Amino acid sequence: MENKQPGKWYFKTSNLIIAFLCVGPLALPLLWFNPRFSKQSKIIITILVIILTYYLGIALVNSLKSISQYYREIYQPVF
Repeated sequence: MENKQPGKWYFKTSNLIIAFLCVGPLALPLLWFNPRFSKQSKIIITILVIILTYYLGIALVNSLKSISQYYREIYQPVF
């Protein structure tokens, strides 16, 4: 009879995906400590997460600029 021990809960792929969705690139250490992924997979996923984070950061800055401009137009005094 094989006594296979279950893996750690933080090494489960579903928990890793949830971590990436919640904290983004801060979950990369969980990926790198995970023994289930090969080094090539870890590098590819890391690059994808960094690129996605970069573009989401640009989208955030652009949306904040747009909102700021919108509020300036709304609260501009009318004479």
